[in-house]
Amino acid sequence: MTLDQSALLEVLDALKAAEVNDRVRQAAETMYQALIEAELTAVIGAAPHQRTDSRVTQRNGHRPRTLTTTAGDLDLRIPKLRTGSFFPSLLERRRRVDQALFAVVMEAYLHGVSTRKVDDLVAAVLRDADPADKAEFYRQLGLRLTYQPETQTVRAAVDLSAHPGVMVCVRRAS
Repeated sequence: MTLDQSALLEVLDALKAAEVNDRVRQAAETMYQALIEAELTAVIGAAPHQRTDSRVTQRNGHRPRTLTTTAGDLDLRIPKLRTGSFFPSLLERRRRVDQALFAVVMEAYLHGVSTRKVDDLVAAVLRDADPADKAEFYRQLGLRLTYQPETQTVRAAVDLSAHPGVMVCVRRAS
């Protein structure tokens, strides 16, 4: 979404039609979207519908993402790629959710909640999460998961040095 003269006039018309309180939100949404598209163009080496030899991959639609700001909720469209992945450097990858979930899990362990209940909680929250977000969450917990194909099981190992002062009691192991 490059902001040429006609696009700027459309934005201006939309801002004129909007309520005064909504103008800042719409302007911020337009600016964020333009910056996201500009960053993607730089990453893949070509603008939309442009053919160049330096192109790394192609765009493949968008996915919605709501960004909560002081100006209001911004409905952004994060571009997808045919090969590889892209996430705008301007945005954070669900850091608040990761930190909140980390705090809930640690608090549950400290209060003696069963590992099965904690596991159910984490599974419910992370069910639809991006794999990169899951990996970051596990890293923050100090958890390392290793798939063992011969037995079709997952081995979990926890690095307790990541959590000084926390005592762990293993209730169930196999």
